Amino acid sequence: MPTVTPKLYVKAGCPWCAEAMDFLDKHKIAYHKTVVSGNQTAMDEMIALSGQAKAPTMDWNGEILADFGAAELEPFLRQRGAIK
Repeated sequence: MPTVTPKLYVKAGCPWCAEAMDFLDKHKIAYHKTVVSGNQTAMDEMIALSGQAKAPTMDWNGEILADFGAAELEPFLRQRGAIK
């Protein structure tokens, strides 16, 4: 598990963002949700971390997973021991 609660950057109405949150909730993985829609500061932070403006983007203890779906999220979390 991460030493810091992972940060999930999402956009309002984004189906991939909803899918990512559902996956994290299903696996009881705590995360801090940051909505970048209409929040330029949060958008700038996400772009600085990931080099792009697509959501969802996750900051997992300094490791960035950008513009992903559940198919990419599951192996990312498995490699970090968050799910079995």
